[in-house]
Amino acid sequence: MHKCIQGIEAFQAAAGKKVEVILVDDGSTDGTALLAQDLGSELTDFKVLSRQHLGKGAALKAGVAESSGELVFLADADWSMPPSQVQRFLIPGFETRVRIGSRETSTSKRHNEPVRRHLIGRAFNSYVRRLALPGIQDSQCGFKCLPGNLARSVFKEMTTNGWAFDVELLLRVKSAGAPIEEIGIDWHYDPDTRLHPIRDAAQMAWEVFSIARRIP
Repeated sequence: MHKCIQGIEAFQAAAGKKVEVILVDDGSTDGTALLAQDLGSELTDFKVLSRQHLGKGAALKAGVAESSGELVFLADADWSMPPSQVQRFLIPGFETRVRIGSRETSTSKRHNEPVRRHLIGRAFNSYVRRLALPGIQDSQCGFKCLPGNLARSVFKEMTTNGWAFDVELLLRVKSAGAPIEEIGIDWHYDPDTRLHPIRDAAQMAWEVFSIARRIP
């Protein structure tokens, strides 16, 4: 949690504008929410939402519903992307364009990722591209920047609670007519990730299949 709060501080400093921070605790039972409240007590415009455990998609939906800014920036708590790279998302056009962090552009850099994990991720993304999101090289990166009103509108319609929520989100963004741009980032693998590619692969594949059938 210390790393998370330090990342938030760095993000606020790098953004160059007022930043509202909403941290969503997805049903932890180890005191994470209380620790976050304590460590973040010196931050401005900071709140912690405690929710029952429903999954990452549900947690983000709750956070976006509480937001009020002109932009909504989704970020993983482990800050696998350096917070200073928020500026890559804020170049002209951010008011109308959806920008998603990508580990697969010519300017992207991956650090310390096991080869096996990388190959599993690329196989899953190939499946996603064929079934739902042609042209999107990295739908699953956790860093995404959307115009605020679009984010709040799209997330109201979201139904996917689990790890495949990114696919539903981007499909709904495309259905809304918003352009999507992939932004190359430096990405640092965290071995403490809660996603287990092999254990979760079948469920994610089924969710993607269901989403693609449900959303034109």
